[in-house]
Amino acid sequence: MIRYDQNICTDFEKSKRLEWLETNGIGGFACSTVSTANTRRYHGLLTAATNPPLGRLILLSRFEETVRIDGTPHGITTSIYKDAVQPKGHSYLREFRLDPFPIWVYEIDGVELERRIFMVNGENTTVCRWKVLSKVAGHGTTVELELKPLVSFVSYHHLQNSSARINTIFESSEDSVAVQPLGDGPRLYFGHSRAEVQPTGHWYYSLEYPIERERGFDSSEDLFQPFALGFDLADEAVVIASTKPKKHASADAYEEAEIDRRNKLIEIADPKGPFKRRLVLAADQFIVDRGEGKTILAGYPWFSDWGRDTMIALPGLALSTNREGIAKNILLEFSNHISEGMIPNRFPDEGETPEYNTVDATLWYFEAIRAYVEKTKDFSFVKDSLYEALVEIIYWHRRGTRFGIKLDEDGLLKAGVPGWQLTWMDAKFGDEVFTPRIGKPVEIQALWYNALETMRLFAGEFGDDDGKHLYSEMASTAKKTFNRDFWFKDGGYLYDVIDGDQKDASIRPNQIFAVSLRNSMVSMYRAKRIVQTVEKELFTPLGLRSLAVGDPAYRGIYKGSPHERDSSYHQGTVWAWLMGAFVESLRRTYPKGRKFRQYELKIQRGFAEHLKENGVGQVSEIFDGDKPHEPRGCFAQAWSVAELLRVFD
Repeated sequence: MIRYDQNICTDFEKSKRLEWLETNGIGGFACSTVSTANTRRYHGLLTAATNPPLGRLILLSRFEETVRIDGTPHGITTSIYKDAVQPKGHSYLREFRLDPFPIWVYEIDGVELERRIFMVNGENTTVCRWKVLSKVAGHGTTVELELKPLVSFVSYHHLQNSSARINTIFESSEDSVAVQPLGDGPRLYFGHSRAEVQPTGHWYYSLEYPIERERGFDSSEDLFQPFALGFDLADEAVVIASTKPKKHASADAYEEAEIDRRNKLIEIADPKGPFKRRLVLAADQFIVDRGEGKTILAGYPWFSDWGRDTMIALPGLALSTNREGIAKNILLEFSNHISEGMIPNRFPDEGETPEYNTVDATLWYFEAIRAYVEKTKDFSFVKDSLYEALVEIIYWHRRGTRFGIKLDEDGLLKAGVPGWQLTWMDAKFGDEVFTPRIGKPVEIQALWYNALETMRLFAGEFGDDDGKHLYSEMASTAKKTFNRDFWFKDGGYLYDVIDGDQKDASIRPNQIFAVSLRNSMVSMYRAKRIVQTVEKELFTPLGLRSLAVGDPAYRGIYKGSPHERDSSYHQGTVWAWLMGAFVESLRRTYPKGRKFRQYELKIQRGFAEHLKENGVGQVSEIFDGDKPHEPRGCFAQAWSVAELLRVFD
């Protein structure tokens, strides 16, 4: 459980920064803030995945909620407008807790009221419940609740504006209301506990989202309010918002099933301590359905499933939580999308054609398969379902594939063409690529060698003697060239990119993978020098900086317009996911463990506090390079959670 007391809940500046998240396992989600104010366009009580895991539409943005105690109204939600914050429901909050899903407790004129929200796994369904917990004697003879749903019905990347296109008609029965604001859009059902339904048909104009304004985007939205629901809180009020008709009587069964499901996740993972327990629950929010298979959403609230992020996150999210079947399913699902020796970089939110503009996602695929086999010893799955595809991938990389990805004569992998960004340092604004890294990036060589050694292992296991000899020779050549060309002797670390005679000596974290990956090309002496450089120049308690502070290109704060943010994305910004490679490298270079244990305590303390400071119970994507390392980017990022689980398993 994560809990915030009255001091934090009623402090609007603090409570509007704390974001909660509920997910449904098929790509849909609900999220907002502890204050209940929506502060970004992605906030909503039901964002439905209409084509799981994508096609996401914000159907129900929020409820305007009013409690009437003996006839006196009290707004218990908070809304931000351009010139006002009204109502200020956060002022009644006594506590908020994640237990295991979001729960608010209000105290109003001697009446204690609880509000709770959760999603149903496998459905575009959000369950909302309100009930009176207690009353002070003589207070609250009658307690009533009025709910006014504000609907959006636009892509979760977009904002709604008042429009005559909106169908204002709703259909009401004894315990359900249905709306379909757009004729070609989905229907939204509100199963309710026999509320009084009153037509309204209003627009709420100029709701303001301050985070969007800070990010340099349009920040004002209009939302349609079709009807009002009235409840007598002598009994519990229940509303189930869903893309399918629902009965309010199902709420108890849904809640029990969801609690049981989450408890089972903990039981299966068997985490040691509350920090890892929380990470196990956080990990589950990223694992979703894709067709008949599984995939991993890179982050909330705006990322879809990316090949690179999925393969990096898979060992931590699935293997470290003892959900090997999900890992196997994901590996098999991505094998269905291999094209010209590449897995997709990402699946677009709109359209069915995957994008293949990545050099490292496919190489991380090898590492994910290697980790799966190490955990399960399931060589037969690789032999029967994946090995032929892996052989073809190596073939394409030797021959040459998209975006100039091709094995060079020296045994190293080169990649890149002008105007494209192929590594994880992929920031781009318009046609401007900020870290193109064309040529031979250091981590690509480390991943390539690791893939070759993994193939040598598989070929030996499967009796492919020719393949074993080929991969062994290729790995040997790559190792020799790498150690000759990439070691920067004067600095005692590895060059970041080599392109012909040009060698980039910028101190970046990419070199750490030459140490952390299971199959490493560097000697122990060089490995220690690399770790020492990264420790001195890049380490923070929340991840590694993407560029050393002393570099002229260093940018210590990530904020401003889209161009300002993109141009600083990999120029000093701290990335939480890199902590995994750093911790793994510490383990390998200091095997006696003393140094690792010192860092383990420091890192876990830092992230345990972070779980309560931004995305409640989640780990952010990035942080400012400068102290105090403010969290930025997505408030919930898959590989950030995954790498912590993996190395502190």
